[in-house]
Amino acid sequence: MDGTTARPGLGRIVVGIDGSPSASTAAMWAAAEAARRGSTLCLVHAADTDASAPFLPQTEIARSRQAGRELLDRTAEAVTARHPELTVVTELTDGAAPGSLRRAAALTGTIVVGHRGLGGFSSLLLGSVGLEVAAGATTPVVVVRGAEPAEPAEVGVVLAAVRDEADVGCARAAAREALLRKTPVRLLHIWGVGLSSGPRALLRNGGEEVARDHVRALSSVSDTVREEFPELTVHADGQKSHSVPGALVEASRHADLLVVGGRRSPGYLGPTIGRTTLGLLQHAHCPVELLPRQGPGHGSTS
Repeated sequence: MDGTTARPGLGRIVVGIDGSPSASTAAMWAAAEAARRGSTLCLVHAADTDASAPFLPQTEIARSRQAGRELLDRTAEAVTARHPELTVVTELTDGAAPGSLRRAAALTGTIVVGHRGLGGFSSLLLGSVGLEVAAGATTPVVVVRGAEPAEPAEVGVVLAAVRDEADVGCARAAAREALLRKTPVRLLHIWGVGLSSGPRALLRNGGEEVARDHVRALSSVSDTVREEFPELTVHADGQKSHSVPGALVEASRHADLLVVGGRRSPGYLGPTIGRTTLGLLQHAHCPVELLPRQGPGHGSTS
């Protein structure tokens, strides 16, 4: 795309291809993102034959690799037809998909995956590959949800989930995405409250002092973004809700991209995914970009 450059500190866009409709949608989203950034698009197909190689005939391994190569070629052709200016490279690996994608992304790439692969568990809201890649993220990961429409309808805003001052890196990433799209950025802080209401609940929840703390955190992040991106329109909103994931999912209806910072805490589904993040990856109405809080994409400088 004319006049765009790659985001500071980030490398190429890496997208996993497995032949599923979800992966096809992710590939086209990744191609558009690479074109906006002026970066290279890397299509990766993991044949995943390493573990089973001792038990498979060589003809079966060769057939699997040939099918993977043909899939990569078809996808590269489709991507180039839509974005002829884009540099596209392909990688066919014999390993498992999560490790192959991480190696292709190295230290600075962004990994893009579809929300569901070719697995047989149709009830899963997020495929096993996407879940494993997101759970162990050390570089930005984008989960692209839904089927690709004939003409993608863009809402015109990038949404960032801001929990506290430590999410300033997440807000910066969202601001850069908004600049590339020439849209505003919306910084949204959801204040979780209990189901109880009334004077006693107000006192128990800290009342006005707690509210001031929430406003202070959001203002700190929004002031930093406005100072560092003076050409960008920045909206900062705070809301109370009984369900933080539910409020963010609802807000994602009106966004082209939702950017969230992953927690670096032990337990649950990995060092990056907490309950709120998992809910967003499973239910958001737009692509979700997950940035590890201590990863290369979540630093303290712009």
